Amino acid sequence: MEILVTGGAGFIGSHTCIELINSGYKVIVIDNLCNSSEESLRRVEKITGYDITFYKLDIRDHAGLTKVFNKHSIEGVIHFAGLKVAGESINKPFDYYDTNVIGTLILVKVMREFKCKSLVFSSSAAVYGNSNSVPIKENFSLSPVNPYGRTKLMVEEFLQDFFVADDTWRIALLRYFNPIGAHESGRIGEEIKGVPNNLMPYISQVANGNLNKLKIFGGDYNTPDGTGIRDYIHVVDLARGHINALRAIESPQVLISNLGTGIGYSVFDMIKSFEKASGKTIPYQIVDRRAGDIASSYADISFSKEKLNWEAKYDLDQMCNDLWRWQSENPKGYCRK
Repeated sequence: MEILVTGGAGFIGSHTCIELINSGYKVIVIDNLCNSSEESLRRVEKITGYDITFYKLDIRDHAGLTKVFNKHSIEGVIHFAGLKVAGESINKPFDYYDTNVIGTLILVKVMREFKCKSLVFSSSAAVYGNSNSVPIKENFSLSPVNPYGRTKLMVEEFLQDFFVADDTWRIALLRYFNPIGAHESGRIGEEIKGVPNNLMPYISQVANGNLNKLKIFGGDYNTPDGTGIRDYIHVVDLARGHINALRAIESPQVLISNLGTGIGYSVFDMIKSFEKASGKTIPYQIVDRRAGDIASSYADISFSKEKLNWEAKYDLDQMCNDLWRWQSENPKGYCRK
């Protein structure tokens, strides 16, 4: 079974390629490399012993996508390709709507032309916005607070509308919480370009000496230690969730599922675990809260257990150990010293 992975050279995409190959699928990757490196795929090949078919291609390129589908008998698509920085999306909304929404429309158009009707979509817990209660269930109200989250919700909605018009499609919408960690080999992980936007890449850069100290946004939340609580999931667990989702949609349907651990970790929990993994002290400074941040956010995972036959296996220590192995062995990311 040939699976097309869009954005397959990226952080989650590259790890998912490994899990697909290990599960016996044939993998084809397209990626425009705007926020990734082809080196990740070369390392996936070394890890798996499998030669990946790769096309440097933007999902908005209808003609290019058509050529790929003409060359291969693609039976399913796992769709990661897109822009993903919430803060950046506020300043660059056009880019986000163009890439994330228009790009997905073009991809689905080509899939329809080739009668490929199995799609696993990389969505986000950002579609929930500032939920007032936890754990967060799939039937909670959806109110994203930035263009990034709105693009994810818009794609979810048009895919559901698409299914109403043609109920032969098999669609999984996977709402990620906070992926961290790296492959146990230390050969692939999340490459950070510029100042990190998320907590764990920032902590790892501080540990590695690339940044001076961590800024903690708010220390007076109504949580046990005053810092915000989030659901962090190992990227390998997340990747395996896509394989289970692909298998779960063997019959026509739209399946919507959270992918998280169901456990909330505070900022100080994350610092403590990473200090243990790295043997480094993480200096920090507590600063004012950011607008829109909430005290606590973590997933209800009962649906994924029941419908996907999946749940996260790796604990926080494993996440931090693997992240530090990647960071310490690749301090400047792929192909950079």
